[in-house]
Amino acid sequence: MRTARTAAALVAVIALAGCSSSGGKDDEESADGSGGGKGVNTPRLKIAMVTHSGEGDTFWDIVQNGAETAARKDNVEFLYANDKEAKGQAELVQSFVDKKVDGIVVTLAKPEAMKSVLAKAADAGIPVVTINSGAEFSAKSGALGHIGQDESVAGEAVGDELNKRGMKKALCVIHEQGNVSLEQRCAGVEKTFEGTVENLNVEGANAPGAQSSISAKLQATKGIDAVVTLGAPIAAISVKAKEDAGSEAEVDTFDLNAEVVKRLKAEEVGFAVDQQPYLQGYLAIDQLWLHKTNANVVGGGKPVLTGPAIVTEKDVPELEKYTARGTR
Repeated sequence: MRTARTAAALVAVIALAGCSSSGGKDDEESADGSGGGKGVNTPRLKIAMVTHSGEGDTFWDIVQNGAETAARKDNVEFLYANDKEAKGQAELVQSFVDKKVDGIVVTLAKPEAMKSVLAKAADAGIPVVTINSGAEFSAKSGALGHIGQDESVAGEAVGDELNKRGMKKALCVIHEQGNVSLEQRCAGVEKTFEGTVENLNVEGANAPGAQSSISAKLQATKGIDAVVTLGAPIAAISVKAKEDAGSEAEVDTFDLNAEVVKRLKAEEVGFAVDQQPYLQGYLAIDQLWLHKTNANVVGGGKPVLTGPAIVTEKDVPELEKYTARGTR
């Protein structure tokens, strides 16, 4: 497993906070990652997370698991809401501003739509941490910082890996049009890949339609030897589409879940890019807790990176137990 950069700085700060006799962890988390310790003795906080997740995307289940574990440890009431439409996501953020929560975690897949409501959060004195997408817009939105992977760097890592595997023609499948992070991933692949890259837009929420579109593209365009998907659920769809098309292309994907690990083990997926979503949720809650209880700003407001890490079938034994419990 090769990790480009990590969130070591944030983890170190959290570890120091955990040693404190007046606000750190009384007990360590359970070995299974469930956060079974007593937690802190700091005042009860209410922190909301609003993402651009569509229904059925297992990635966000892992993010929530991380956030919920940190919330139990930090004496935080954790509230979660999502809407794949930018307008709906902004309205959800506004609802939490109106409820005067103590902090907000938000994704910036479509940053322009969030600009106004995040300004209202700032006016209300509610600290914001952004995660996952839109790192370059985080500071402009007034957020304390951003937690996630650099999508361009992640895409470049994929391009490098495709080169090592001798690929010549890649299809990059974008499952949500207008999502800046997904577009950056494909652009990153194209930047370092020595072959050619063609993008294909599909509707990720419509699995049968996405499968049909990918299959049709593989049949119509000869020479595609790599299908790069930008989310774990689309990888499974692409494996089926490849079979429908009678294609020999290798399916590779961003993001990780139990299904992808199974397909890595079966060699139906060549490699995956793990951006550690559990860590994104966990660290976002911890960052807001640190800020509210100790006025900390982790990393000087610069992005804290949780990936990318390239994982292959060789990493399966270590990953299986973690993906099974929903923490990787």
